[in-house]
Amino acid sequence: MPDEKGFLESLFDFSLREVFTRKYVKFLFAIHLLLGLVVAIVYAVSGFQTSPSQGLIALLIALVALFFWVLYVRLALESLVAILGMAENMARIARGPS
Repeated sequence: MPDEKGFLESLFDFSLREVFTRKYVKFLFAIHLLLGLVVAIVYAVSGFQTSPSQGLIALLIALVALFFWVLYVRLALESLVAILGMAENMARIARGPS
């Protein structure tokens, strides 16, 4: 089994032989969830600064938007992992029997 490269080595692997995304997909998902949460909170707070009724509407919109953001990010990352899995399997097939 080949030795595992570190984070920076994988990130700057210009031969693109090392699959970076597959290892760090959990980290990418967490970052995107945090980003969506921060945007939703900022949007809701700015709505409450205008008026309470507009704040409640902004809060409702922010929650719905956050739900769809999480759904979108999850689907995108799962699709990426599936494509990378297919690429790994195709490379294994192309190498032939070991």
